[in-house]
Amino acid sequence: MVSFTVNGRAVDVAAEPDTPLLWAIRDHLRLTGTKFGCGVGLCGACTVHVNGKAERSCQVALEDVKGAAVTTIEGLAPDAGHPLQKAWIAEQVPQCGYCQSGQIMKAAELLARTRAPTREQIVTHMDGNLCRCGTYVRIVAAIQRAAKEG
Repeated sequence: MVSFTVNGRAVDVAAEPDTPLLWAIRDHLRLTGTKFGCGVGLCGACTVHVNGKAERSCQVALEDVKGAAVTTIEGLAPDAGHPLQKAWIAEQVPQCGYCQSGQIMKAAELLARTRAPTREQIVTHMDGNLCRCGTYVRIVAAIQRAAKEG
């Protein structure tokens, strides 16, 4: 049993200690906003925050979050009122939408550290979060909008 906090709620997950956090979140806690993409930490679809840091949940063992605070897309703003979520809609970012929760979580980490990032800072920070639909220009525009309006 591993105890930690998810979206501000204390949880206990009965799973093997080496279970990827991704599967604890999806299968045990039934929070399905965090997506399985590649399973090897290359795409970013499974990005969550662990103690405020964006992490690829497919690469984090359950035992490594014991006592930690984990935030998923569902906990970023339960009412979808986070500036990034609003900007994602305004900029019409998603096409298939599969990678978007990971993209938003990675972007949220940037905006938590840098209130007005430059385009270069955004591109550098988001590098490695892949979008098969290629909406990168819209992703950058949404982050810039969220920075201005948030």
